[in-house]
Amino acid sequence: MAGGTGSRFWPVASSERPKQFIDIMGTGESMLQATFSRMERICPRENIIIVTSRDHCDTVREQISGLADYQVLGEPIRRGTAPCIAFAASVISRRCPDANIIVTPSDHAVFGLDRYVGDINQAIGIAEQNDWIITVGVQPTNPNTKYGYIQYSENPSLPTAKNLHQVVTFTEKPPIEMARKFIASGEFMWNAGILVWRLDILKEAFRQFLPNVSDLFFGSDGEPGLYAETVPDVVERAYSLCESISTDFGILEKAANVHVMEASFGWSDVETWDSLHETCDKDVSGNVVVGGNVFTYDVHNTVIHMPDDEHTVVVEGLDGYIVAADKQTLMICRRDHEEQIVKFRSDVAFDRIKSKKE
Repeated sequence: MAGGTGSRFWPVASSERPKQFIDIMGTGESMLQATFSRMERICPRENIIIVTSRDHCDTVREQISGLADYQVLGEPIRRGTAPCIAFAASVISRRCPDANIIVTPSDHAVFGLDRYVGDINQAIGIAEQNDWIITVGVQPTNPNTKYGYIQYSENPSLPTAKNLHQVVTFTEKPPIEMARKFIASGEFMWNAGILVWRLDILKEAFRQFLPNVSDLFFGSDGEPGLYAETVPDVVERAYSLCESISTDFGILEKAANVHVMEASFGWSDVETWDSLHETCDKDVSGNVVVGGNVFTYDVHNTVIHMPDDEHTVVVEGLDGYIVAADKQTLMICRRDHEEQIVKFRSDVAFDRIKSKKE
């Protein structure tokens, strides 16, 4: 899934250049490229399908060469994760009716690739043998209010899989006091947004809980749906008629056959500048510096993200800040005030529109 906007990473990310297409962590590859490389360790590259905005299909092909037409699917409008998954599954249905499907966001960070591959392969093996939806959970390290939480039963789902448990409840982005109680109980994991299921189980879940989406993408009562063909007009019609809904809310919170696998790998959704600071390696002063030619003096606990160009950046005397720039804009903001970024972005956009009109 590569349709997100990454708006919290303004000014580095924007609607024209979302987070998944940026080397946000300074690894030398975009988050999409890193995700694609991970999946190539699990299945052949021709089995990987990327769903993105129709406006970003060319960007996907620029970043990952040699993809066939069916591997890059462009959504005409955003409708949430459920239609996104159904779109890809409708294409998979034609190519491999007995497929096992892994759904993963394209803009999350994973640490410990061998453990990741082992966990996902274990989940595939379990999904092949059981009529279950498997989601991946991460043991929480702090009461993060930006993540979803999964409550799970105490007993393992299988004697041979001690890391797999029946899901009890899903809670999306709880308030801080509730998150603290979740952590203290020892009964919750963070929701990593990764799903593993057989195609037939996927289609049955959509038919049962999201019949509107199921009919449009998989067909019913003699109507072929998107399963028949993915020409632009048919895709446009399906997206114009289907509801906008997430898979978590539309299916996972209602289904009784959802099990959570505890990840043995490291994970972060890298959703905000502050989470980037928590995720990335830091220097001795607690700073994360990505890109540019940067000199720091008496700077602590700060994120500095600069474009890779010929500019030299000198920063002095900051503690707990975000310093980020693209080709047009430099932002300096306290890390604990990053909720203001939405306002900053809006004000700058309005000013630029106003200037053009004048």
